[in-house]
Amino acid sequence: MRILVVEDEGPAREFLVEGLRENGFAAEGAADGMAGWERARDGKYDLLVLDVMLPVVDGWGLLERLRAGGCGTPALFLTARDSVHDRVRGLELGADDYLVKPFAWVEFLARVRAFQRRGRAVGVGGEQVGDLELDGVLMKARRGGVLLDLTVREYQLLAFMVRHRGETLSRGMLAREVWNMAFGDSNAVDMAVGRLRRKVDEGREVRLIHTVRGAGYVLEERGHE
Repeated sequence: MRILVVEDEGPAREFLVEGLRENGFAAEGAADGMAGWERARDGKYDLLVLDVMLPVVDGWGLLERLRAGGCGTPALFLTARDSVHDRVRGLELGADDYLVKPFAWVEFLARVRAFQRRGRAVGVGGEQVGDLELDGVLMKARRGGVLLDLTVREYQLLAFMVRHRGETLSRGMLAREVWNMAFGDSNAVDMAVGRLRRKVDEGREVRLIHTVRGAGYVLEERGHE
């Protein structure tokens, strides 16, 4: 698993990179947002560890540039900012997880290993619901043979819903299982599901993603409601 750590504080960056290497990961460091963008834009890493307060280009701007350029590499933010507004902003830009400074090394390592397990889980076989087909190896989804333009996190959200098709999935469950976040902010989950639903269902006679009022969401074949 290749990991890029973008952190402007030298000792902190070296600590994270060396610690990851000692635990079997191929880790590299970058000292500012622009350097991080130049290294990460081709999608060669499996995980990005990003500080928010970076020089040249901050963490928000870095992730926004990467997502706009089609890079879907999962991103873990390290930040002292833990307000709901900041978490929602990060999810809107395509962040996958947060860890608030100061943090314990064992927790950081556990988060990284969770990404590693998640990456392995999505790479098994393919699944189908109606005319929706998932390719777990390439992490691609198609409806009616047409490729859907999904980010990595949107694919993982869709894959989780497909694996649990017909089940009502609460916002808290989606936050825990897809984003590995315990806080379960409902607005952030609603926005993510809304974006996914537009890509999967918009303009189609049969809808797959449905809201269960007061409970969450369910994926199953239905006509217009």
